[in-house]
Amino acid sequence: MEKILLLQNRHWEKERYPGLIQRDIVTTLIKRLSMKEVQVLLGVRRGGKSSVFRLLINHLIEDVDPLQILYINLDDPFFSDVWNDPKLLYAVIETAERLTDSQPAYLFFDEIQNVRGWERFIKSIYDTGQFKKIFITGSNSSLLKGTYARLLSGRYIADYVFPFSFREILDYNGIVTYKDLLANSPKVLRLLDDMLRYGSFPEVWKTGDPALKRDLLVNYYETIILKDCIANNAIRDVRTFKELAFYMVSNIGGMYSYNSLARSINSNENTVKGFINIIEDSFLFTEIKNFSYKLKMQATGKKKCYCVDNGLINAVSFMFSENRGRLFENLVFTEFLKNGYKDIYFFHNKKECDFIIKKERQMMAVQVVYEINSQNRKRELDGLSSAMERFNIPRGYIITFNQEEKISKDITIMPFWKIYKEILKR
Repeated sequence: MEKILLLQNRHWEKERYPGLIQRDIVTTLIKRLSMKEVQVLLGVRRGGKSSVFRLLINHLIEDVDPLQILYINLDDPFFSDVWNDPKLLYAVIETAERLTDSQPAYLFFDEIQNVRGWERFIKSIYDTGQFKKIFITGSNSSLLKGTYARLLSGRYIADYVFPFSFREILDYNGIVTYKDLLANSPKVLRLLDDMLRYGSFPEVWKTGDPALKRDLLVNYYETIILKDCIANNAIRDVRTFKELAFYMVSNIGGMYSYNSLARSINSNENTVKGFINIIEDSFLFTEIKNFSYKLKMQATGKKKCYCVDNGLINAVSFMFSENRGRLFENLVFTEFLKNGYKDIYFFHNKKECDFIIKKERQMMAVQVVYEINSQNRKRELDGLSSAMERFNIPRGYIITFNQEEKISKDITIMPFWKIYKEILKR
């Protein structure tokens, strides 16, 4: 155990973790360091949660004794005994105390969901009050549902960590201001095209070899499906589950009903609903509903789903050459998610609007089209206008890859790279 703790806690040697790309969420987390609540980071596997931990540790060691910071990666097979006996975590902490001759003040538990009964352990050490701050990560949203949430009620703050946002990628490339965007437009479009094709998982983004990018992405997808979904939920009908997941990743942005999905994989509605809940819990997909002020209509109506990362879609379904428009739609959807927009719907009646987006008391209507032309212009504008009129929405946007036009005082055609100036402001 001593060896693995030394390997996982290189900061004990007073060295910063190198090669990390700054994440926007770190600024928020630093502001909360003085708050006693457990900080929970949730997000898809390999999305950057561990790197956020290391960025926080790099910040902490500027003022805190590194020996008072303990990091434990519970995804490491070395801790397999701990997975079934959370009491062994007390022994891990005691071993760290012997190694450092110091009591840890900051605890970082990575992939805590691997430990059965972890919530009782976290509540126990939190209630002692002997630690300044406890951080945990998990790759499953069920981490804070049901019994877990009740036991930790009032004791935690949760945030989501996604693969890089486009803004983070621009910042890393030295493109920070609007002036930088304009001065580097060819580079900006290349970065956007790469994100459209390969997504923005941190390790994938840092890898230059396209073949290696694809290998990483296929591995991520299979690990999420096999470990976070099938194994963690003891799914018996593995074939049907895999068929459903593949169908969804191959039909991003397409409307469906549970009945139609059930028919397509020769299953039943209840099984499909249960499987989709499991997939959503792993953060692989997000399902959205047809917007209506009547909740029953939302619950029983058609649905659409989007994938957490474009790279996964391309690596698994080979969709890039076939439908760049759907991929661009997925990219725009995930960018809104990454910027805190949680209430996202679509609207379909006789006409369709890709997204109805709510934040606080404001609403906007958004159409997404890779390129607007004479064939699709009327359809896109009609769908947008229909949603705006139906729900009295004051602003509408058509987001494109690189086209811009002012249609009216209420409707704007806007290139994707400009949304941070006009919509997703810091």
